[in-house]
Amino acid sequence: MRVFGILALSPSHIWRSSHNHHHSHNSKLRGSHIGSFPIMTKAQYLKSSSLVRFRYLFTRHPLTILFGYFFVFIVGMCLVPFVNNPKRNYDGLIALLLHAAIGVALVHYWGWMALLLTQTIPHFVLYGIGTYLFYAQHNFPGVLFNDKAGWTYEKAAIESSSFLRTGAIMAWFTANIGYHHIHHLNARIPFYRLPEVARGVPELSASRITSLHPREIIRCLRLKVWDVEQQRMVGLDEAMRQPAPAV
Repeated sequence: MRVFGILALSPSHIWRSSHNHHHSHNSKLRGSHIGSFPIMTKAQYLKSSSLVRFRYLFTRHPLTILFGYFFVFIVGMCLVPFVNNPKRNYDGLIALLLHAAIGVALVHYWGWMALLLTQTIPHFVLYGIGTYLFYAQHNFPGVLFNDKAGWTYEKAAIESSSFLRTGAIMAWFTANIGYHHIHHLNARIPFYRLPEVARGVPELSASRITSLHPREIIRCLRLKVWDVEQQRMVGLDEAMRQPAPAV
C-alpha cells in the first residue's frame, strides 16, 4: 500500500497523518481544515479581508474541485506537505518525482498522445470525481458543525458526515466510500463490511443523505459558509444579504 500510495499521489504517511487529524477534528469550526475543506462562519467571512475571502472561496470553488488532480493531489497531498516538513514528508517528493518520470517516459517512448490518454486524462477524471466525493462527505444540506464545547466524536460522525447514496457499480469502484458516516464512527471497519453495518444498525438510517444526482451536486457546491444563528450552511448570496451577528 505504500507503493500504491506513492503511485496514486497519496503517500501513506501524509495520508495517515491528515486522515487521523481529520477524524479527531471532524465538524469543529477550528482545526477541521486539515484533511478536509475549510469552513468559515458567516461572521468570520464578512469580517475577513478580500485576500482571505478569495483564498477561502478558491479552495471551495467547483473549478478547484474539478481540477483536484493538480490542486488537491499534486499540490495538497504531495508538494505542500513536503515543503512544510521535508524530512518527515519525503514520500511526497518521491511521489512527485515518480509521477513526473512516468510522464517523461511516456512522452519519450510513445509521444504526447500517450501521456494525454494514459496519464493526464485518466488522472484528471479520477481525481476530479474523488475530490468531489471528499467535498460532499462534509459539505451537504443538513450538515452540522459544533464548537469545541459541544463536540463529541459520535455526534460529529452522524451529524457532520454524509451517507452518499450511489449505485452498486459506483459503490464497488469507490470501495463503499459513500458510507462515510459509518467510517467516521469506526475507521477500523473494512470497506467491504460497511453496507453490512448499515443494515445491522437501524440508528444509522437517520444519517444525512446526499447523492451524485446533478441537482444534489449543485446544492452541495452552493454551500459556502456556516451560519451560526441558523445552524446551517448557506450560500454566498444568502450570507451577503443577511447582517452578521454581533460578536
